Order: sequence, then structure tokens, then C-alpha cells
Amino acid sequence: MGTPDFIREIRAAAGHQLLFLPGVSAVVLDDDGRVLLGRRADTGNWSIIGGIPEPGEQPAAAAVREVYEETAVRCVPERIVLVETFAKPVTYPNGDQCQFMDVCLRCRAVGGEARVNDEESLEVGWFSVDALPELQEFALFRIKQALSDGPTWFDSTVTD
Repeated sequence: MGTPDFIREIRAAAGHQLLFLPGVSAVVLDDDGRVLLGRRADTGNWSIIGGIPEPGEQPAAAAVREVYEETAVRCVPERIVLVETFAKPVTYPNGDQCQFMDVCLRCRAVGGEARVNDEESLEVGWFSVDALPELQEFALFRIKQALSDGPTWFDSTVTD
């Protein structure tokens, strides 16, 4: 689906200026403990699945929707892995700037066959945790947290 319509409408008025937006990401595991990854069309990098919730959409529902839209895999959310505001804004090739607050969920695959299901991915696949492709720290940290039995991670630093 790419950029949601409501963001396109905001961009028409705001131009490329920095927008603070909600985001969701999902670490999807199958019954063999493999991780679902997609190779992003915008960067060419492998990553976990994610996107932007629609107005009024709950984070878990958005994660489930994004996973299906991008990979054709059906999943159910199991728990919140972390909540984090990205330290640095993202600048897209068209000049748009965004900073995201990400809610990451661990999800369990329950159906579907992993495949490219929209224009956002070049490839989709299941990977053993000990044979992951090159991933950015963003994705590696979320996978590590999803595989642990620890509590939801958040940055507890409070600044004045």
C-alpha cells in the first residue's frame, strides 16, 4: 500500500517538514522458531515487517494488517516487545521527513504462505535465527527482545 492516504493529505499541506508519526513493527515467528522478513523495496534491505496505523486503528490490528498486506502471512499478536521513539528522523528519497514512535509486537504465524504481496517488498522469507541475512540494529534488537521472556522494553531515561 505504501504511504497511507491520510499521510498524503497531511503532506499536501505540510510539504516535506518533519512529521511525528505512530509506527508498528512485528517480529513474526513460525512453529519452527523462524523469523519472517521482507526485503524492502525502498531501501533494498531485509527487515522485520512494519508500517503506519490508520487513524483509530489499534497497534496490534495494524501489525496484523501490515504483515498480511506485505507477506500474505496470517498472524496473531502475542505480546508487546517494545515501545520506542526513533532517535533520529528518517528522510525519504523524496525529501519527506518522519520520526516514528514504534510499538513492536511479537506475533505467531497461523496461516498463509510467505510471498511478496504488495509493492513494498522485493522478497519475503522465513529465516532461522542463526542464519539471518544482514539486518540493521533496529531489526536485530527487536528480534532479540521478541525471543526473550523479558518484560516490554522501553527507554526509562527521564530528561528535564
